[in-house]
Amino acid sequence: MAIEKAATIGIAANELSKRITGTDEVSVGRTTLATATGAALGATAAGTFVVVGLASTPVTVPMAVAAGIFAGIASLFD
Repeated sequence: MAIEKAATIGIAANELSKRITGTDEVSVGRTTLATATGAALGATAAGTFVVVGLASTPVTVPMAVAAGIFAGIASLFD
């Protein structure tokens, strides 16, 4: 369900952060980028984009947070 989606999005965001930074080494910058990318992709996948902390659906924020957390964790174990 939503957890599987969030995990998939988080892993994809981690891979995207590797491509953007050009490295797969663990760093604060790449973890930050992976987390932010995961949150953005999670919000988009939930149907809307979070704007200034406000969301139009109750699913958006939890999905964005969960995807960001999965991305951050994934970036620490590469």
